[in-house]
Amino acid sequence: MTDFRVENLTKSVGDKTVFSKIDFIIHPLDRIGLIGVNGTGKTTLLDVISGKAGFDGDNSPFFTRNDFKIEYLTQEPQFDETLSIMDTILSDDLAQMKAIKQYEQVLLALTEDPENEILQVSLSEVEAQMTAIEAWEVENQVKTVLSKLKLPDLTEQIKNLSGGQKRRVQLAQALLNPADLLLLDEPTNHLDVDTIAWLENYVKSARQTILFITHDRYFLDNLATRIFELDNGKLYEYQGNYQDYLQQKAERDERESAQHHKSKQLYKQELAWIRKSPQARATKQQARIDRFEDIKNEVNSVSSSEDLSINVATSRIGKKVINFEHVNFAFSADKPILTDFNLLVQNTDRIGIVGNNGTGKSTLLNLIDGELTPDAGTVDIGETIKIGYFSQQIKGLDESKRVINFLQEIADNSLTSSGESVSIVNLLEQFLFPRTTHGTLIAKLSGGEKKRLYLLKILLQQPNVLLLDEPTNDLDIATLTVLENFIQHYKGVVITVSHDRYFLDKVVNKLLVFDKGTVTEVHSGYSEYLATKVADQKPNKQVAAVPVVQVNDLEKARMTYSEKQEWSTIEESISSLESDISTIEQQMAVHGSDFTKLGELQAALDLKNNDLLDKYERYEYLAGFD
Repeated sequence: MTDFRVENLTKSVGDKTVFSKIDFIIHPLDRIGLIGVNGTGKTTLLDVISGKAGFDGDNSPFFTRNDFKIEYLTQEPQFDETLSIMDTILSDDLAQMKAIKQYEQVLLALTEDPENEILQVSLSEVEAQMTAIEAWEVENQVKTVLSKLKLPDLTEQIKNLSGGQKRRVQLAQALLNPADLLLLDEPTNHLDVDTIAWLENYVKSARQTILFITHDRYFLDNLATRIFELDNGKLYEYQGNYQDYLQQKAERDERESAQHHKSKQLYKQELAWIRKSPQARATKQQARIDRFEDIKNEVNSVSSSEDLSINVATSRIGKKVINFEHVNFAFSADKPILTDFNLLVQNTDRIGIVGNNGTGKSTLLNLIDGELTPDAGTVDIGETIKIGYFSQQIKGLDESKRVINFLQEIADNSLTSSGESVSIVNLLEQFLFPRTTHGTLIAKLSGGEKKRLYLLKILLQQPNVLLLDEPTNDLDIATLTVLENFIQHYKGVVITVSHDRYFLDKVVNKLLVFDKGTVTEVHSGYSEYLATKVADQKPNKQVAAVPVVQVNDLEKARMTYSEKQEWSTIEESISSLESDISTIEQQMAVHGSDFTKLGELQAALDLKNNDLLDKYERYEYLAGFD
């Protein structure tokens, strides 16, 4: 295992220097979260590291061994649309992967023609080859990943998949192909909560070296061992996870604030001198002029993560907001989304809509906004209601226009919550669009910057009902933090679809849970709901229950020899682990005052619990053959 060292890396795009002369080292088994405001170059840095984009200068800034391999999950999947899922994911570069692909092909053919003796012989030969090269473990890993990512039949062509499915195929490809460094750009996008939780555990147990970008702060906190922050072309390093970063960042800001105050006073003195002294431009005063310019730059360079605020007025909202009465809606007769659905939205509600992909969460927002009409029943909207809909797909953002002109078509100024007038120029600056960018074509903005501009456009219209469809996708953490603060003080209704646990915990007090054609109203926060859900699903230890098993479409037609051996002993292994866990818990009760011993026992308990979880997953997988 080798370090990946970067020295003096600079990257410019057009006339903008994205980052300048940055240095860092990625050690084996590091899990590094990369954060920063949209537009600071996070994706660009991953592009450069992966080789997808170049760097400034002639000499390579990268130092590692020659055969160092990098896998990269980009935000936009790019595949050969004619290939199948299996051909896309399983690379022939690795002998085990090639053997697995052959095994799957023969197995599929044998499933369709089980009496074919030639295929039976071929299957035996392929199984023997897989045993010889120890491919069964890899094959089990492949099956687990594909099952957890809810991908369809391996033979399905890429061109027939939805955008979310293509993204999950790309994630499977990145996770399954061996690499020295795994680059992940927003890996939790398009994943439901259960899959995100599985991904956290999988990445931890895989012991891979990872550099990842994410807006999911729980994911970042649970996974990261270090944090890299891009800010004003520089890279800052913090040890630990997201919570550690917040503490260290606050300490750094406090130190820099004191230094900034000193520089500001010095800047004023120097500014007075240079205005009064035309002769100061003589050569002998050049050193002082240079010092003045340095100080001016230091004072004027404001951290891109500071001063982002959302302070816009909200239209008055009456008592009558939104009322669903006996609403039915379906895209097809065999797939109802809403059946006899009733919901009364009140003017202080903060509602989170959760559930698996494809259950109709966004459909509810489209019914409220009027983009869809119910098949039966009514959706009654109050007379004072003014809806702002922040959809997943940006709407009405003419990329041929310039940033400031686009907003000036809506209004020349805005009112704050206290009634003060704010110009569009100042409002853009509050949203981290410096004046130098106001004349920029929208087409040249990053994806996150476009989302931020789109949000500003919606808020500028002063809605009193905010519909937010996956608002955390493509928005940076700093913007999300301020959006959350804005929502907490917002004088209107918020209804949001989101898979972001952190965001939901901060902004909602009620949930609508979509599940297989039913909608359940839950009056609690999101983490509280998840804890209750997990508790309800937890097996009863007294009866040594194992998880309920459902057959997955991806399972094989029959077990391999090694899987049969594993199946014959797995219940005994589960019982043994449960017994070990019970013993450790008893020991913890005995040593309640010995904190050193308790720490050791807790570590042992965590390992046993992880092993038990793995066994449950294997039981679920193997039971699918019955």
